[in-house]
Amino acid sequence: MDGKEYLDQISAEVRPNKPQSKISRVFSSIYFKLGIGALFAFIVIVIIGGIISGGKTSLKDQTTILKLHLDRTMEVIKEYQPLVKSSDLRSNSASLYSILSNTNNDLTDFITAKYSFSEKSVSKNITEEADLEKDDLLSSLFEAKINGNLDRIYAHKMAYEISWIATKETSIIKATTDQDLKDILNTSYTSLDNLYSKFDEFSEAR
Repeated sequence: MDGKEYLDQISAEVRPNKPQSKISRVFSSIYFKLGIGALFAFIVIVIIGGIISGGKTSLKDQTTILKLHLDRTMEVIKEYQPLVKSSDLRSNSASLYSILSNTNNDLTDFITAKYSFSEKSVSKNITEEADLEKDDLLSSLFEAKINGNLDRIYAHKMAYEISWIATKETSIIKATTDQDLKDILNTSYTSLDNLYSKFDEFSEAR
């Protein structure tokens, strides 16, 4: 090692380190790391809380969802029942409409007295979901009409609607302690249960 190399080495060893910028010091500080950790934990808690709360629909919302679904299913039946060719299917459809109408009237009276129900005050999310379900049903039936298989698809869709409504009624019955509400839904459930197979087993060959 010549003299120049030796001096360069000594210079490098004693040269002070480049001071960190303020930003670098902030990002490397323990407080910043703790802050990031706390923020991450907060986000996780918020997400978990949202999932938990999202899975618990209030009894008021459950009955409102059911009421709106009944409304819209009845509207679809009223529009498409006259277009069905099978007389048996039209008769069963009329019976379904009657059951839903009676249930809807009783349920509307109940939630009006219990919760001062007004469709204008219903959450936008609930209303939009009910409208979307109706639109999907109408779209399927319209396509079936165009393709010439309306009776079969109509029977299939009504069987599904009965299943959906009965499942929702069962959920509410289990959640409520109000005997009046239980009576309304139990009556509906029994009637729908007796009618379900007539739609589910429908065959155009009959």
